This record gives sequence, C-alpha cells and structure tokens, in this order.
Amino acid sequence: MIVQFRKQNTAYPDLTPNQHYVVIGIEADDFRILNDAGRPFLYNASLFEVVDSTEPDDWVAEIGEDGERYAYPLPLNAVGFFEDFFDGKKRAIVAFWQVVNHQLAAASETV
Repeated sequence: MIVQFRKQNTAYPDLTPNQHYVVIGIEADDFRILNDAGRPFLYNASLFEVVDSTEPDDWVAEIGEDGERYAYPLPLNAVGFFEDFFDGKKRAIVAFWQVVNHQLAAASETV
C-alpha cells in the first residue's frame, strides 16, 4: 500500500508534502509508515491520499471491537512487537528491517 502525504502540516515536520510513503501496517485505522527520519510511526490516515491500495499478501488483517482495522505482516503482528522494537530489542529490530526491506523492494516494483 502506498500513500501520499497531502500537505504541509507543522504538527508533522517529519513528513514531506506530496511524498509517497509505503504503509508498513495499519493499527486502529492509522497508517504505520517510515517517516523522513526512517522511524516507523503511526499517523492518522486522513493525512494521506491512497496512491495504491494494494496490500501485501502476507498481511494478517483483523477488525477490532469498535470496527477499527489492524493489518500487519505476520512477523510484525505479535502483541508488543513495536514496544520491543522501540526498546531496542535486537530480535524485533532484525525482524522489522527484514520485513520492511522486503516491502520496500516490492513497492518499488509497482511505482
């Protein structure tokens, strides 16, 4: 899935207007993307226009109790995965970059 940041927003200095970003996952309807600093943060989906809605085949999708959507590749779908990643746990960091590098390579073939 590829999205484009709509417009300059001082609340999001780590995103570039009109820049395309690969969605790494969806969490409570927010998009997790690599921002301009290379960090995998969550952003409200309304900040973006969807350029390519194709989701990778390996995403595990779920609907939450309030109808919100969650979708991640299986290795990133474990409860607490991103807490481990941001805590610097090596196993999470290695798994994250393996998955993301694969997603970025696949996305580059579609653009």
